[in-house]
Amino acid sequence: MNIESIKREIIEKFKKTKILILDVDGVMTNGSIILGSNDNEEYKQFNVRDGTGIKMFQRAGLQVALITGRKSGVVERRAAELAIKDVHQGAIDKFKSFNQILKKHNIDKSESVFIGDDIIDIPVLKEAGVGVAVNDAIEQVIDASDLVTKNKGGNGAVREITDLILKIQGKYEDVADYNYSIYSKKKSIPDNS
Repeated sequence: MNIESIKREIIEKFKKTKILILDVDGVMTNGSIILGSNDNEEYKQFNVRDGTGIKMFQRAGLQVALITGRKSGVVERRAAELAIKDVHQGAIDKFKSFNQILKKHNIDKSESVFIGDDIIDIPVLKEAGVGVAVNDAIEQVIDASDLVTKNKGGNGAVREITDLILKIQGKYEDVADYNYSIYSKKKSIPDNS
């Protein structure tokens, strides 16, 4: 997604963004859940580029939080790998979790971006500074959102938005240069993306 294709009012809101709040299933993953034969066996596939985008977002001094309606050890693990401390699982009332996160960080809702894909996300999409639907979200979510990604959930949609916000805020080059300098020196510094 290029900046020129975005409405000016959305660009202005992205300039003020302090926190990105993500749904998990269908946003950070493609929405598929693989269940094993044991009750606690659950598998999800995450996109490594989304993880890198989250780490770059954090390096720029911005916050990331997760709100998901399901409870899963896989989500806890991925959040830990990405150093995401605000993780609300089993959140049937995502609006309540959204407000708790903003209050904890003393962030106004106008300074938040939320990415969702399904009907449970609509109240937060409408309340966030910018509500974003992934490309393959249900129709009602797309209608309720300010912006729709070109990429599908679990397939680079998160990275698309993190890069966009960082570029609009003028922080992208610094964090990209940081990542490049680490990898070009062949240092073994895991970013757990």
